[in-house]
Amino acid sequence: MTRFNSLARRGGLATLALLAAGAAQAHPGHDTTSLVDGLVHPFTGFDHLLAMVAVGLWSAAALPAGRRVAGPAAFLTMLLLGAALPQFGLQLPGLEAGVALSVTALAGLMIAARSPALRLPVPAGLALVGVAALLHGLAHGAELGAGQSFAGYAVGFMTASALLHGAGLAVGGWLLQAGQTWAWRATAGLVGFSGLALLAGRL
Repeated sequence: MTRFNSLARRGGLATLALLAAGAAQAHPGHDTTSLVDGLVHPFTGFDHLLAMVAVGLWSAAALPAGRRVAGPAAFLTMLLLGAALPQFGLQLPGLEAGVALSVTALAGLMIAARSPALRLPVPAGLALVGVAALLHGLAHGAELGAGQSFAGYAVGFMTASALLHGAGLAVGGWLLQAGQTWAWRATAGLVGFSGLALLAGRL
């Protein structure tokens, strides 16, 4: 667990360093437009919004109180990596369907987190979060507009993603304190159903 904590901290620090570097490079002009587009993008893509809130919810239920940021840190690190890959020409067929499927997978992770018989070990849960993040990052990177700055765009969508993770952690913490198991299951079910609906629309 000590090694796990160290890796989580390193991932979070690496993400913060990359964000800081991007922010330092931003300047008036198209970089500013890219930053705004990046901030808005996670809120306009329903699949992205659901995934990032789901990660926060899962982290609140599956991780110890002092280590809950490990889930969002893992997601943000892989999200940034995935977003960078299309800049080198990487294209993944069926990406949109994969993104929708990842939302359903994260909903399953949420449900399993509240069931001792189904709960995945933390490393396996984080691995699933990382794969989902990579897919979402690839989608973010592929949607970068011509002439936009990747640095500004990345700072924008990473900041928005962190806010959505925070919202998921807050809601998850509230649901756990309230002790309303039905509300947790209903929330996870809604996320899962939405993911399946998105998947059906993309097949």
